[in-house]
Amino acid sequence: MANGSEQRVWGIHGGKTGDANSLFLKDGWLGLGWAKVGDLSMLPNDRVAFRKPVENAYPDKKPGAIPNNAGQLFRFIHEMSDGDLVVYPSKSDRRVYVGKVVGPYEYSPKRESGYPHQRKVKWLTDRPRTDFSQGALYEIGSAMSFFAVKNYADEFIAAAGGDKAGIAAVEDADDVAVVAASIAEQTSDFVSKRLAKELKGHPFAEFVGALLETMGFFTRVSPPGIDGGIDIIAHRDELGFEPPIIKVQVKSGGGTVGDPALSSLYGKVGPNEFGLFVTLGTFTKQATAFGKTKSNLRLIEGVELVEIILRHYDQLDVKYKSLLPLKRVFVPQSLEDSSSE
Repeated sequence: MANGSEQRVWGIHGGKTGDANSLFLKDGWLGLGWAKVGDLSMLPNDRVAFRKPVENAYPDKKPGAIPNNAGQLFRFIHEMSDGDLVVYPSKSDRRVYVGKVVGPYEYSPKRESGYPHQRKVKWLTDRPRTDFSQGALYEIGSAMSFFAVKNYADEFIAAAGGDKAGIAAVEDADDVAVVAASIAEQTSDFVSKRLAKELKGHPFAEFVGALLETMGFFTRVSPPGIDGGIDIIAHRDELGFEPPIIKVQVKSGGGTVGDPALSSLYGKVGPNEFGLFVTLGTFTKQATAFGKTKSNLRLIEGVELVEIILRHYDQLDVKYKSLLPLKRVFVPQSLEDSSSE
């Protein structure tokens, strides 16, 4: 137990398909994978020291994943303590198990080869998922295998003590709204990062051209190289004669676009034409102010661009859907919003 009387709560998953379910519930052992790294009991209480074994065991892992994976193993071995609570959302029966850690780290591939990093657990209770608030369920749905539970720890502490009244059986409007907003924010971050990483320079112009086509425009994307400040010409008719003609400039970087770049684009916009500047980043206050003074100039920055992409995602070319693999899900709506409809 950490910090005197403060109860520490951890969350753990049993694999994507719940393949560690028997080890967890029948045998009473918590387990983590990363089987190739071997016994970690001799490593010092130093988070950095855990990175090398993971890197050596999994040389094909992306560099960013190494500290994440090593950190989970480090916390399981050195930060988790006897008396800590652990929460396991079981996939097999859709129940949430809350237990107490009752033993030190053991490396036991004979007990379960896929999850050899183990600690003994005593399960205190199991409850249906509906006993917990939406926020608590979202927190224990973390993408990590092992993680600290902080925001909704009180609900699981109450469950461990048999205090059903302390569990939020019906979530309030604010709780649902926070969960929905968090899901939307994570999706937006994912799309932005993928675009910034995979579509630098001219490929980003091709993507914006394809996005405009899903909105009913015909487009001509300038070839790579010097484009004269215009990356895309968009128009409503197939031949490009019928107004309005839209001249588009794009910026794939995540930085800030200033007034000079905007003025340069607008200087190429003729009578009865429109200008559109699309960036993954943001615009300076001066650039935004300049755009507001021009009725035929439109600015789209990163956050709004993602919103447009999500609205037209179903119509995107399959190659861009592969770049941005998304699945349509139902997200809880604020109870206040739904009651006012």
